[in-house]
Amino acid sequence: MMKKKVSFLLAGMLMCMTPAMNGATIDGGIKGTVMDGELGGPLEFVTVQVKAKGSDKILQGSVTGSDGNYSIGGLKKGEYVVTFSYIGYGEVSKTISIGTNSQVLNLGELTLEEDANQLNEVEIVAKRPQMRFEIDRKVFDATQDIASEGGSVSDLLSNIPSVEVDNEGSVSLRGNSSVTIWINGKASGLTSDNQADILEMMPAGDIKQVEVITNPSAKYSPEGTAGIINIILKDDRKPGYYGSVKAGADTDGGYQASGNINYSSSKVDAYANLNYRNREFKGGGITSRENTTDHSFLDQTNDSKRQHNNWFGRFGATWHMTKNDDLSLNVTGMTGGGDNSETIHYISTDSQRNTLYTSDRTTNGNSDMKMYNLELNYVHKFSDKSNIDLTVSNNQWKRDGMDIFQQSTKYTDPSLSADPIYQTQENDIKDKTWEVQADYSNKISDMSRIEAGYKGTFQRNASPVDTYTGTTAGNIQQDQTLYNRFLYNQDVHALYMTYGGKWENLSYQAGLRGEYWRVDTRSLDFDQEFNGKPSESFEKDYFKLFPSAFISYSLPKNNELQVNYTRRLRRPWGGQLNSFRNISDASNISFGNPELTPEYSHSFELNYIKSWESGHTLSLSGYYRSTDDVIQRIRFLNTEDNVMYTTSENVAKSQASGLEIVGKDKLFKILDLTTTVNLYYSKLDGFTYLPAGASTPVTGETDESFAWDVRMIANLSLPWGVSLQGTGNYNSKRLMAQGYRKPNYSVDLGLRKSFLNDKLTLSVNARDLLDSRKFRTITSGDGFWQDSENWRGGRRVGFTLTYNFGNMNKKKDKSKSRDRSDDSEMFEME
Repeated sequence: MMKKKVSFLLAGMLMCMTPAMNGATIDGGIKGTVMDGELGGPLEFVTVQVKAKGSDKILQGSVTGSDGNYSIGGLKKGEYVVTFSYIGYGEVSKTISIGTNSQVLNLGELTLEEDANQLNEVEIVAKRPQMRFEIDRKVFDATQDIASEGGSVSDLLSNIPSVEVDNEGSVSLRGNSSVTIWINGKASGLTSDNQADILEMMPAGDIKQVEVITNPSAKYSPEGTAGIINIILKDDRKPGYYGSVKAGADTDGGYQASGNINYSSSKVDAYANLNYRNREFKGGGITSRENTTDHSFLDQTNDSKRQHNNWFGRFGATWHMTKNDDLSLNVTGMTGGGDNSETIHYISTDSQRNTLYTSDRTTNGNSDMKMYNLELNYVHKFSDKSNIDLTVSNNQWKRDGMDIFQQSTKYTDPSLSADPIYQTQENDIKDKTWEVQADYSNKISDMSRIEAGYKGTFQRNASPVDTYTGTTAGNIQQDQTLYNRFLYNQDVHALYMTYGGKWENLSYQAGLRGEYWRVDTRSLDFDQEFNGKPSESFEKDYFKLFPSAFISYSLPKNNELQVNYTRRLRRPWGGQLNSFRNISDASNISFGNPELTPEYSHSFELNYIKSWESGHTLSLSGYYRSTDDVIQRIRFLNTEDNVMYTTSENVAKSQASGLEIVGKDKLFKILDLTTTVNLYYSKLDGFTYLPAGASTPVTGETDESFAWDVRMIANLSLPWGVSLQGTGNYNSKRLMAQGYRKPNYSVDLGLRKSFLNDKLTLSVNARDLLDSRKFRTITSGDGFWQDSENWRGGRRVGFTLTYNFGNMNKKKDKSKSRDRSDDSEMFEME
């Protein structure tokens, strides 16, 4: 119940309308809920068609949402036949009469029962779509992604249209890395420091769906100029008790096992899940750098190996206290660790490619990570039209790690020599976050809704790093010059209000969000930490307004036109603000910039959606984004030590525009195709900047580029319960600061077969089938030109076996579905 209400609040805020209401509001209509006679809960994707009595012509149609609700308008006074159909279920028809042009008839709950004969006949096509469109977002059904079965959430995200995951685990949306990632509608402790690690540890099998929201409204945090990716965890609420056990392995030596149990009744819903994963994968890279001043070269190759194991668990319970009150507790936790090793081989040559020296640097490290998220939620329903949702959550994340660096150098000139280097580096990162949120919703009339709320986020982060240096393990001493303790505190207070309504075929919504936030950072060296030396604190506070506006117009014959505007921002994260220098690669040193300020964007979108009864859907999204104070990574070469330095800076202004085309096609009743094409144009203004430690300013010329990518997902339903899935994507050349990224492509395959009446399922998948998921960049600046290629993972074949069990009741207590028929009005959409 809590999940349904949260979804109601999130979706109703953005567009404040039901997409099925294609008719004008001066006409009549129908609404209601379709229930599953076998499982007792709401039934999604039921086709609802309206015909005039005595006619075979379809006048209006709709499809039920995940809550089983539907709503259809555009019906004048008269008698009609309403037909409800769903693959594998018996068809039901009802004759209705609308007395006046403005009457909206509530048909209440209707139950569809399974048809055994029909199930046998249509077994090969009885499958939910992998991706569907909602009025403000695209929803990707994770349970249908065979290629990521047994993998991580990072693997799952890399298969979602418009989403990309690079070799370091960073996520981007429509080519923009400034994207906010949520779990169940909240940050849940994810930060830029730990995001890649947590997404790699989370099993894809625990994910129900992924929502991609490219232009969120004022109700949501404005963080992330590209938008929001919301990861929804599985939380089934079918009546009775049921669960599953799963085990799998892959050709890289990884393996995993999990189990879950669920219980649902009229008073209590509860679930528990435990997952263990061991994963091994290799990576590598090749870099060639030219010093354009003396035309010397530094070439390096690196090979890496990672072995990680972790436990991931979840527990949750919802108590239906009264008819109008629900209290929920949800706990998520993970713990694990692993070993990392990397070898880097350097060759330095002169302009004639004569070798000057060779060097080898090895890194061996281990780390342990712990994270938990505790969330308490209370929902009170004042009436059928208003409610309040209160949430308090606490997240704690900790990572302890130690790396050992060893480097030896050999010169071709016998008169030159260098002592070997032996270093150990210990770090202990702790992050604590509290979130308090209150959301109020009131449907003040049949055609309008108002929402308001508050959200407070309070984050505390500490990251001490201690380094010991010597020539061997026996003579290392603490290197006080490399000691660092970084403190990062951020408090954010936000208030928002939105108002939405509908007039005839036009729906509208306007909102305003005000945010005040305060950031306090402090980077301490050894003397500042232990000897009382004064330290400098960087304290900044901001207050900004973030408006949003949405307009949608329903056209005849299942056409929808939408236009929206939002203001968004990208705050610099902890590591970007820390001036401490990372020495894990002595020839490539990175450090942060405490003077960074947020970047702000104005984002516009124009969307068009057209659907056909034959199963085809076309979505066109044009967008434009103007951004000030763009945060970019910049590089400069120190010619004295031939070391490349990397830092971040607010470099300039940028503009980005694009067109996203999504086509969904159903062919021959057994083949579903989802094709996404993105066309990007970007322009980054020129800049000149003198970073700390640079002898000359770093400059960047005004650069414009056009890029595109295409991704196709093909799902083939074969006889005997076999499903085959293929995913292919291609990314063209793409602009980046001081250079560009070269094209890349990849292909994934998956196969799934069910046995024992779907109780047993075998999945086989091949990730990166062509071993082509590699990232190559060309960068240049004052004094250097560099070509780099990096990869992680490579081709991997996995096998997963799942067994489902349970005693699911066939009928559900009506109290669990109370008042559901009254919720399916214009402003509910999930």
